[in-house]
Amino acid sequence: MPGPGASLKRLMAESAPLIAPGVYDGLSAAMARRAGFAAIYASGGAIARSMGLPDLGLVTLSEMAQRLAQIVEAAGVPVLADADTGHGTALHVRRTVRSFEAAGVAGLHIEDQGFPKRCGHLAGKNLAPTGEMVGKIEAAVEARRDPDFVIAARSDAIAVEGFEAAMERAAAYKAAGADILFIEAPETEKQIEAIPARLPGPLMINMFRGGRTPQTSLERLGALGYGLVIIPSDLQRATILAMERVLVAIRADGDSAAVDALLAPLPARDEAVEQDDWLDFAARHGG
Repeated sequence: MPGPGASLKRLMAESAPLIAPGVYDGLSAAMARRAGFAAIYASGGAIARSMGLPDLGLVTLSEMAQRLAQIVEAAGVPVLADADTGHGTALHVRRTVRSFEAAGVAGLHIEDQGFPKRCGHLAGKNLAPTGEMVGKIEAAVEARRDPDFVIAARSDAIAVEGFEAAMERAAAYKAAGADILFIEAPETEKQIEAIPARLPGPLMINMFRGGRTPQTSLERLGALGYGLVIIPSDLQRATILAMERVLVAIRADGDSAAVDALLAPLPARDEAVEQDDWLDFAARHGG
């Protein structure tokens, strides 16, 4: 049976492009699977926010690996994980790859930001030297045990050094062994078109509402040559808004009657985590 990395590569080849919503815990992963997605993306920023932290590289490797194992178990489909900067030097990248691989993800992406890292669509980013990032990609490739475990290289250079520098960096990361290239936050439609024209595939792109990148249809992205489209934060943003509205209602009225339409029915709540299946299993095996 093919491993998760091989499955992810096959899905990307067949879907052109494959779309992967961003999740951050077991429940969101289960919801994405139930919605019919063939792959999902474990967003580092969303995981950090689910812990009450900003997306500034504050989640430790062990915390991230533990959360990824929960996501993989609930997802039942290949998971591509955000590894931020690899949690340190090339030595740390080696342990990150092995920890993520042990958690069951299909692969990860590492970015070329320095410390402290920031969300790719925020100002104030700084970059690691190209040679340092090349070393991290080489370390990741050497560290994986499954040759199909996906190593994606992300460059945040457009906002810091410009588009041409991002292209040069990405080419160096490909030469270092990256399976997928990820140019974060292209700022114009012309840049979105130029990336696949200039770089060898496979390619992935981050596409979400309100970011620096112009909204582009899935069909258009596929035609241009992108193999994977991630939408990292939309699920969490919807959850934040819904929680805020319910809390305001409870604070004002003592209950959530005013926002009842935002609440999943009790049966749907339990269906999301397949409660009946667990109860049936217990009944068949004596508890």
